[in-house]
Amino acid sequence: MTDAPSDVPPEAEQERMVEAMLFASAEPLALAELQARLPEGSDAASAVARLAARYEGRGVRLRRTGDAWAFRTAPDLAWLLRRETVEARRLSRAAVETLAIVAYHQPVTRAEIEEIRGVSVSRGTVEQLMEMGWVGLGRRRETPGRPTTLVVTPGFLDHFGLASARDLPDLAELRAAGLLEAMPEGGAAAADDAEDTDDA
Repeated sequence: MTDAPSDVPPEAEQERMVEAMLFASAEPLALAELQARLPEGSDAASAVARLAARYEGRGVRLRRTGDAWAFRTAPDLAWLLRRETVEARRLSRAAVETLAIVAYHQPVTRAEIEEIRGVSVSRGTVEQLMEMGWVGLGRRRETPGRPTTLVVTPGFLDHFGLASARDLPDLAELRAAGLLEAMPEGGAAAADDAEDTDDA
């Protein structure tokens, strides 16, 4: 067994480097990006794991969002950071419904969204969600016309503190929160169907 090269930083130093990169970054960083920036022979995955354990229970935590990592405020302390301001841009009901359908049924086509909602989806609604960085284009369907699909983005996951779309609340949680009653006609049935399918 050979020793690691002497120029490989100690584990504690690798952890410090990862901490500095994540702290300074405005966006979550993927492991591959962290690994590429570290000195050769370093182990970004181990450094991230140690760092996440170190910050557990602190005011900020290291959280996975999609395939990337970022420091985020501990959920139980978020109330300290709320500012009494009015959001400059609110989502319309149509946009909220469209976003929910994309999140729970992705990858989904515009025609499928319209079928679930029971009304047509305006181009502006989808464009607004894309401009916000919450919805993006997925792969094309292998069906006549090869329509494009819509999927939620890492920005959506990051905004809502989700590691993946599988962390979205399930039917029981939505019912407990009283949100199913507000769904459009046919929405509850569509959500029931979604529970029986596995997101691709």
